[in-house]
Amino acid sequence: MTTPGPDDIAEADRRFRAWMRQNLDRAADHFGLTVVGEPVFGWRDRSINAPADSPDGPRWLRVVSEQTQWAHGRGWTGNTDANTLEGVPKPRVLDVYEWPEGDWRRQRAEVMTLVPGTPCSPTDTAPPALAPPEGWWNGLRQALQHLANTTTDRVSTDQEKVDQRVRAAFGEEVEVRIQRWETVHGDLHWANLHTPLAILDWELWGRGPAGTDPATLYCYSLTNPALAQQVRDHFPVLDTPDGHRAQLYAAARLLHRAELGDHLHLVQPLTELAQQLLRRISP
Repeated sequence: MTTPGPDDIAEADRRFRAWMRQNLDRAADHFGLTVVGEPVFGWRDRSINAPADSPDGPRWLRVVSEQTQWAHGRGWTGNTDANTLEGVPKPRVLDVYEWPEGDWRRQRAEVMTLVPGTPCSPTDTAPPALAPPEGWWNGLRQALQHLANTTTDRVSTDQEKVDQRVRAAFGEEVEVRIQRWETVHGDLHWANLHTPLAILDWELWGRGPAGTDPATLYCYSLTNPALAQQVRDHFPVLDTPDGHRAQLYAAARLLHRAELGDHLHLVQPLTELAQQLLRRISP
């Protein structure tokens, strides 16, 4: 069997993106929308997103493609489930449309309200010049506190997942027992934050270790020391035992992503952070 070369992979990626554009057009036709901007592809082209016009005003259209066996559960319905959240600036899902692609994939289209402003970063990590104003930080802290206090039966991360990620990254002998749980976004990085403040991408929200969201944002900020310090300054939980555990889990999660080829520039600062945390954390 011939191993695909770089040209073969590039051609397969091109065809997949063209197919995802067709899915976006199908969803727009279904909802009676007109796509008005260049589509943006999500992580590993799993989703395609674009602004759109409707008779009732501007909208955001998202189509996610997933293998049939994974097209269910909390990740599949997270954005819609997040409509119940209060006190958090975020888009609202207005309608959903699903369809199968044979027996192997399923598509889910969501039309949402369009939040104002722009993403803080075009990528998950922090750009060098990013410096949100004080009011933005205060709004984020209040939003995450509202979220933390929300009751839900959704689960973002449990102890088993913490154990799996931490031991894979730092050794089977490492034990991090989570002492406090709260409701979290679960993937708080800079591309999921807008200015003016809005929080996007609610696929993974649910119960998780206390401090998960500030810890995740901090880990994604490590290559911008001034911004990382701002995260620490605005979220004192990071300097508590709960915050130390959350940071170690977040670092392990991002190091796993790096093994898949994502954010390789974070590997060294994440490793250095983890070494510091491992000296502080005891079972």
